Amino acid sequence: MRVIVIGAGLGGLALAGGLRRSGIDVAVYERDPSPVVRGQGYRLHLSDVGIDAAASVLGPGRWSAFLSTAHTPKARFIRFDTELRVLEEHDFEGRHLAVDRQELRDTLLADLDRVITYGKHLTAFRTETEHVTAHFEDGTTATGEVLVGADGVNSAVRRQYLPHARVVGTGLTQLYGKIPRRSAEDLDHVFSAITGSGHRVVGVALTRDYATCSFSARTDELPPEPHHMRQHQLRSLVAEMTYGWHPRVQRMLAGWHEIFPLALRTSVPIAPWATTRVTLLGDAAHAMSPAAGAGANLALQDAARLAAALSGGGPLISELRSYERGMAGSGFAAVRASAANGARILGQDPLPAC
Repeated sequence: MRVIVIGAGLGGLALAGGLRRSGIDVAVYERDPSPVVRGQGYRLHLSDVGIDAAASVLGPGRWSAFLSTAHTPKARFIRFDTELRVLEEHDFEGRHLAVDRQELRDTLLADLDRVITYGKHLTAFRTETEHVTAHFEDGTTATGEVLVGADGVNSAVRRQYLPHARVVGTGLTQLYGKIPRRSAEDLDHVFSAITGSGHRVVGVALTRDYATCSFSARTDELPPEPHHMRQHQLRSLVAEMTYGWHPRVQRMLAGWHEIFPLALRTSVPIAPWATTRVTLLGDAAHAMSPAAGAGANLALQDAARLAAALSGGGPLISELRSYERGMAGSGFAAVRASAANGARILGQDPLPAC
């Protein structure tokens, strides 16, 4: 069997690694010209779901080496007001790791040098009785028995495969960046949120080497094109929007750097679909706001489940159908939970009806 994977994000890389460990031929095609051309975030939270999935696709040696780069935060979410008074606390069960996204990407990439082709923009695919052919903008093609859309929230595979599936705005924009770890040592939780009026939120979470710091607000409160703003302009904007908050918050924001903006979007859950040789994983199927901390975990879980399905030896369509039912079930449940948390804490728009 040959599997064509469109997209070299975390889910696509994890799937490729899991398939190679099972002896299945896999080829990954990525639209970006290299793995480091755009900001994708910094710190990731892995729960039991993501930890088990990453361990299964990486294997003992790679996973053990990766663990040495991870940080274990207190298993707690805390929400503060602007004077840093605690408004709510929630303790989590299970295992939790704070990891650097690039460290995880590098670990997943380690054995995939000959598997990934960059600069490949999918324009369409054609499904036939025994195979699927991907067509790229440069006129080339790739053929396999299965094609997997792991190409993120803007998935070209999803647009053709499930044209009725919608991705909508949440009404929120988030600015991601880093602050020195020493400025947030006492906020070593799975996540700490400092919430002000108008659903303005500063989020802080530690890794081994730094703390990630985010600021989210309603998109209509921000300038129309924040991605064109310089770092000092973004810092000044957020300092103004958090004016009067606790001095500690202002000191953290003064050290904010490597900031980039991201408009937050979400999938709208849909009913089960007819299974073919084409399938999806991760944000291509169930994108969500970060309010549930589940996106990366579910992308890794999808990858591990799909690798197991494709290497299980059962009838292909039956295995893919079982995978898709599980993927959509857990994925869309997380979309709904994320939307509910996002509405309560961040001011996210309500999730549209299916």
